[in-house]
Amino acid sequence: MGKSLSGKELGNGISQRKDGTYCARFMDRFGKRKSIYAKTCSEIRKKLREKQYEDEKQINVVETNMTLDEWFDEWLNTCKKNCRDTTKRTYAIQYNRLRGELGWRKITNLNLVIVQRAFNNLKSDASRADCKAILVDMLNRAVESDLIIKNVALSVNTVIDHDSRKEKRVLKPEEIELLYKASKDGRLYPIFVIALNTGMRIGEIIGLTWDCVDFQNSMIYVTQTLCYMPNNGNAIYELHPPKSTAGKRNIPMTKLVKETLMEQKTWKDNVNDRFEPQPGFEDLVFTSKTNHPLHTANIKDSINYLLKKINAENPEINFEHFTPHCLRHTFATNCIANGMKPKTLQKLLGHNSLQMTMDLYCHVLDDTLKEELGAFNEMA
Repeated sequence: MGKSLSGKELGNGISQRKDGTYCARFMDRFGKRKSIYAKTCSEIRKKLREKQYEDEKQINVVETNMTLDEWFDEWLNTCKKNCRDTTKRTYAIQYNRLRGELGWRKITNLNLVIVQRAFNNLKSDASRADCKAILVDMLNRAVESDLIIKNVALSVNTVIDHDSRKEKRVLKPEEIELLYKASKDGRLYPIFVIALNTGMRIGEIIGLTWDCVDFQNSMIYVTQTLCYMPNNGNAIYELHPPKSTAGKRNIPMTKLVKETLMEQKTWKDNVNDRFEPQPGFEDLVFTSKTNHPLHTANIKDSINYLLKKINAENPEINFEHFTPHCLRHTFATNCIANGMKPKTLQKLLGHNSLQMTMDLYCHVLDDTLKEELGAFNEMA
């Protein structure tokens, strides 16, 4: 039982300091001793009751001084410890878009207006959606860690500009033919053939090793992807397994794919005779001319260079820009248009669910159905 300077009993945990202020102490639900201060006895009792009520109803937090920047570091290194380095790097890129306006703030001081204002300043609805996904997860873990009471990011509106969703680029048959012809004598040709005839992701193609190319059974075994991370000017490459079990799959070779891989084997053997491969990547199917691993930026730059050359030589064509992922999308679109069952396409693409495949290519299926129905019935 505490006492005042005059010796009066003040109550359990309450005392008066030499400067006249009153102090109350109690142990909260986290096992931490809390101290409260006030100028008068009635005020200290009121504050103590409020803090004990918050503790009893579990509406207090374990830490009140942590900033969002500090929590991001803790979240990334603890809650996301099992993630790949490339995934962590993506998280950091997304979070950095919010860091300037929110990073310095205490997470207990975040409210919907503050957070929404930061999101309004982002460049696009797509960027807002990506950032919201990360912030929601961060603050969900903060709630579970008793750092905040509720997750204000859940109510953030990401649709500000009403950006129209861009239709995915699909290469036309004549564009594919022109692409093959223009790249036939270069190192992009085999990559184009594999991508357009297997639907493999570009990371899976440049991460393909010869032990996963079965010429006898005409099969490609997709077991890994090659990831690249810049590190102070140095290239770091890592071979990672697929993110899901569906990503590990077997893809039959077409005749063109098999012939192209055989030619690639001859070329690669010649490169191996002239240049030492990078340790750990000796068995890669696709490398640079000096036997170094490739990364997506290499492929994108090479595609852009090739398109400039095509357009310069054929000014009447205007071959539009495309990314490596458009090759995978073109493969899938052509499969659906030629009658492949969505479930079969799901397995070839390595999608985790049929719903994912249908969400991406249902519009193609609808167009195909309309064409087939129109073959024996006049359409409206």
